[in-house]
Amino acid sequence: MSTSSSSSLVSVVVPTYNRGDCIERTIDSALGQTHKNIEILVVDDGSTDDTRQRIEWRYGLDARVRYIHQDNRGVSAARNTGLQDVRGEFVALLDSDDVWMPWKLELQLACLDQMPEAGMIWTDMEAVGPGGETRNPRYLRTMYSAYQWFTFEQLFSKSCSLPTISVPLPEPAARLYAGDIFSQMIMGNLVHTSTVLIRRERLEQVRGFNEELRHSGEDYDFHLRTCRAGPVAFVDVVSIKYLKGRADQLTQSDYTIHRARNFLRTIAPILAQDSDRIHLPPHMIAFVLADAHNCIGEAALNIGENIEARKHLLQSLRYRPWQPREAGLLLVALFPARYARQLRATYRQVKRRLLRGDKARDS
Repeated sequence: MSTSSSSSLVSVVVPTYNRGDCIERTIDSALGQTHKNIEILVVDDGSTDDTRQRIEWRYGLDARVRYIHQDNRGVSAARNTGLQDVRGEFVALLDSDDVWMPWKLELQLACLDQMPEAGMIWTDMEAVGPGGETRNPRYLRTMYSAYQWFTFEQLFSKSCSLPTISVPLPEPAARLYAGDIFSQMIMGNLVHTSTVLIRRERLEQVRGFNEELRHSGEDYDFHLRTCRAGPVAFVDVVSIKYLKGRADQLTQSDYTIHRARNFLRTIAPILAQDSDRIHLPPHMIAFVLADAHNCIGEAALNIGENIEARKHLLQSLRYRPWQPREAGLLLVALFPARYARQLRATYRQVKRRLLRGDKARDS
């Protein structure tokens, strides 16, 4: 690897599906980087809107933008299609409704020069609404609850001040961190995909996204395997605007059960295969397993899958016996689905009345 990455080619993979209304803004944010040596691979996962026409009209003569169309197979397959075709020494991932700050790649390349052992780097993000309004100026630690377990000093073994780049940064006093965080990633995802820059050699170790994890959870699986392969880095600045509130986002509540199932499907084999590499106290591992089973159980109960709900709620209680709420859900799951829904509705009504009574007494 060269001593400086300032002239390196960065390949940007942008998967998209029916996002013609915002795809140009996303691509423009990549083309507007202060690091100019980039290629953008837009992988259209079978869009039925005007995505193709917009890209051909606006970027058809721009050699930096390559448009790839495929039948609809999901976001993981779209990302993998792009990853198979990248030419750069570094690869960035950008979802088609997110927007980068113009200095993002330049800063991350400079940080990776400063932390050569790190195979990947990510950042914080700002959450914005459909109208561009700020909803949370630092959303990473809100979106990813695993941060509640660790400070940055507990996560990373090294830190330093930010390197100098060609443009002034909005947060010059922020810090760069690096280290091996494979164990800590067992508690849940810490990495947001659109903020990531990864070295090509690390990507070749990780290989790509698991296409069997449909609807949700493929990001966590990918980032966990990336951290398993070696040290990574985090720079504590906001480098993207993350759009919240679109109906087609995989974080919507309809995908709760898929997300919960895929989380357990991801960590269970890792815990079995890499127990000697995972340095977490037993109570933390018990907590994350109990929580995973509980999430599946409650989501299954909500959609009337009572057999699955009972199985996972019981397993959750085996990992953490003192969970009164989960014990109550297990009791509800013993009834046929139509009665279980009525019991839960009655319980919520009684709870609301009790809360109103408490508030009335306090006033």
